[in-house]
Amino acid sequence: MNPNKTLWEKGDFTRIAESMRENGEDIVRQAGITPGMRVLDLGCGDGTTAIPAAKLGANVLGVDIASNLVAAGNRRAAQEGLSATCHFLEGDACDLGSIENKTFDLVISMFGAMFAPKPFDVAREMVRVTKRGGRIIMGNWIPNDPTLVAQILKISASYSPPPPEGFISPMTWGSPTNVIERFGEAGIAYEGITCERDSYLFDFKGSPAEFVDTFRQFYGPTMNAFDAAAKEGRTDALRKELVTLFESQNLSQYPGTALIPATFLRVTVQVG
Repeated sequence: MNPNKTLWEKGDFTRIAESMRENGEDIVRQAGITPGMRVLDLGCGDGTTAIPAAKLGANVLGVDIASNLVAAGNRRAAQEGLSATCHFLEGDACDLGSIENKTFDLVISMFGAMFAPKPFDVAREMVRVTKRGGRIIMGNWIPNDPTLVAQILKISASYSPPPPEGFISPMTWGSPTNVIERFGEAGIAYEGITCERDSYLFDFKGSPAEFVDTFRQFYGPTMNAFDAAAKEGRTDALRKELVTLFESQNLSQYPGTALIPATFLRVTVQVG
């Protein structure tokens, strides 16, 4: 089985996505979506951006490698009465062969396509399926950034075995230089690519320590880190390090809740 599929089907990312809903709606509102637009949400999870885009009148296709998240997205669309304009399919961001060229007005991928293993293929496919005059919007975590998600992944990696030979870190998508090179290879001129830092806010209805435990139970990379730590008797050390991180970055003024920002790179690509 594709190791990426195994990773994202291991847990249940919907439990993390519950803390991302409000900010997902904000990002969609800023994306300039108008009724009738065709939108592809790539690495869509259970629809944190796809569902709000459909509510704005877009015709949305969500594609994700994890079958459990695709099923969850279709359930959410049905519950919202959006099945006619928003549906989810299983697919690989590295190869969208079933999708015709120049199909979408907007391709969006918030912290999704960055995890696919072949970044140049991902850029090529996103450009291929976007109409002339259309846009691509990506949100990518930034390597070595001091805020939440980059540090979760960094800490998790320190407890995990070395990656296989040839592995390309998803965090490389957080470097403007890499973004420009990858989309450049896909035919996009430098002038058509903008990169700017932005902030995403996780809103969790529980304490920072409980939020850590949610990542431990449901977020594939963190689950793998705890599995590796358990083999060395280091699970308590890993949890303590993560709780310290979450507590130090929590902005909530209310006990038993967590409001934690995470800086990301917002990429906008104009497809000519």
